[in-house]
Parts: sequence; C-alpha cells; structure tokens
Amino acid sequence: MSTSLGKNKNSYGKFFTNKRFAKKTSFIVMSALFLFSFSQLDFTIKKLLNGFERGQYMLERMLPPVVTDLNALIAAALESIQVAVVSTILGVAFSAILAIFAANNTTPHQIISYLIKGFAVFVRSIPALIWAIMFIVAVGFGPSAGIMALAINSIGMLVKVYAESIEEMDKGVIEALRATGASPFQVAMQGILPAVMSILISWSVFRLDINIRYAAILGVVGAGGIGAELDRYTRASNYDQALGVTIIIFLMVIFVEKITTYIKQQLDLPTTALVEGEDE
Repeated sequence: MSTSLGKNKNSYGKFFTNKRFAKKTSFIVMSALFLFSFSQLDFTIKKLLNGFERGQYMLERMLPPVVTDLNALIAAALESIQVAVVSTILGVAFSAILAIFAANNTTPHQIISYLIKGFAVFVRSIPALIWAIMFIVAVGFGPSAGIMALAINSIGMLVKVYAESIEEMDKGVIEALRATGASPFQVAMQGILPAVMSILISWSVFRLDINIRYAAILGVVGAGGIGAELDRYTRASNYDQALGVTIIIFLMVIFVEKITTYIKQQLDLPTTALVEGEDE
C-alpha cells in the first residue's frame, strides 16, 4: 500500500514538475521572441514620442468633426450595408449546401468532407481585405468586389460552424429518414436543416454583424461603401471631415447591431460560443 502511494506521489511530482518546466520554458521563449522582435523592428522611445506629437497635431485638426455632404455619406453608408447584406446571404446559401457535404455524419464520402473543410480553412485564413484587393483586380473597383470578397470570407467561417452544428445534431433523425427511403435531398430538407435551423440563423446574424464592420472599411481599397469617403478625406489631410465619416460609421454599426440584437431576441435564437468569446 505504501509502495503504491509512493509511486503515485512520484508520478504527481513529475507531472507538476513537467508542467512548471513547460511554463518556465514558454515564458523564456516568449520573452526572447519579444526582445528579438522589438530589436528587429526598430521600435524606439523616440519614435513613440514623435508619434504622440504627430497624433496631437492630427487631433487638433480633427476637432470639431465636420460633415460637409450628409446625403452623400448616408448613401455611402447604405451602400456598405447593402454590400454586407448581399454578401452574407450569398455566403449563407453556399455555406449551408457545402456544410451538409462537409459534416462527418452527412457527407457522401470522408474525402469530400476533408476537401470541403480544407477549402474552408484556406478561405478563412486569407483576410477579407486581401480578398477585396484580389477581386478588385478581377472585376474592377466598386461594390461588386466587396460583395465577392465578403461572400467568400463568410463561406470560410460559416462552413466550419454549420458543419459542426450538423455533426452535433441527433443522429436518430437522419437514420429514421433514411430508413423510410428518403432521398439525400429529402433528408437535408426535412431532417437536417429543420433540426439545426435556429443555430444556423444565429451564426448567420452574427456573420452579418461582422460583414457590416468589414464593409465599412473595404472602401479604403476601392471596394465601395463609406470606407471610400474615409480614404478620400484622409488622403487629403481633411482630418475633421475624416472624423465626421468615422462618427457616421460608428452610428451605422451601432444601428445595425441593435437591429440584429432585436432579431435574435424576437426569434429566441441560441447564443453561440463565438459570440460570447469573440469580437469580430
């Protein structure tokens, strides 16, 4: 009995020792990486102080905020909202189809699941701003590039969360429908989608929140919307007007956020883990 207790104490001691060693090693590695990066990037106190001086100059020219053409800014803000809405709907439609083929419990073959999930990881790893630049090269400046960029970026996220939601559903529903001779399309429409519809809508509304924020800034690279106005005033060093545009963007985001929150409350949608832990 004493021998077994001694072995347990030794094993616990090794565990905690290894855990402490891992923490110390991680701290040393991160500290070394921080110091190395700090020295390589030439980040100095002098530059930081100069930045504060430049920031003070900009702040003096920003205040008070100025809005010279409110109608044009409202039209640009509406264009950003339209880009976000259209791209979200396209992303939701394609993601719902792909997720059925990506989920482990509904995919026709595991290879198809791996390919779709791999595609989603690839798409998700590229920021929306980079997609916008690539689509601007392909289709030219304007909201079309923004719609395509946000739609493809939405697919990268939504395929993942939709597929996970389908994989967590009750397998008995799918097996019961298959036992009755239902076709794959009938299984999807009568079994899978109704079972996970509330969580899919919740993720979709959350993605709309994200796309509103993205759409507001994609105009900086030429993808349409109110971001183009912000870029124009900033380039001209009209910082007071740039601040006015920024305030309009803030109000636009808050307005849409209130609407999406109201929709969630009315539909009694479940809260997702990402909504609680992210953002964004």
